[in-house]
Amino acid sequence: MSQNYTSEFKKKIVRLHEKEGRTYKSITAEYGVSKAAISAWCKQFRNECQISPESKAQYDNMKEVLNLKKEVEELRKENLFLKKRRHSLRRKSVRGLSIYR
Repeated sequence: MSQNYTSEFKKKIVRLHEKEGRTYKSITAEYGVSKAAISAWCKQFRNECQISPESKAQYDNMKEVLNLKKEVEELRKENLFLKKRRHSLRRKSVRGLSIYR
């Protein structure tokens, strides 16, 4: 059954995939849109980016934001690991003397 979607809705779905890094599967589960439709909309958006400099700038910004979000998440995980490591080193002691200072 074919369904017509507004251009705003399509852009929202493309943003979820391109900017936030959501998978087709998660978007399909949440919005009930087929994977094929999402793929087609993303392809159409990429083609528009080739033609329109404004769309290309928007696409580049979305990609950069996605990469920065991934990097921030990795750094958060690394920071949490190091905090836990530091805490565990503080707990170790030799005859009451702390090894970590």
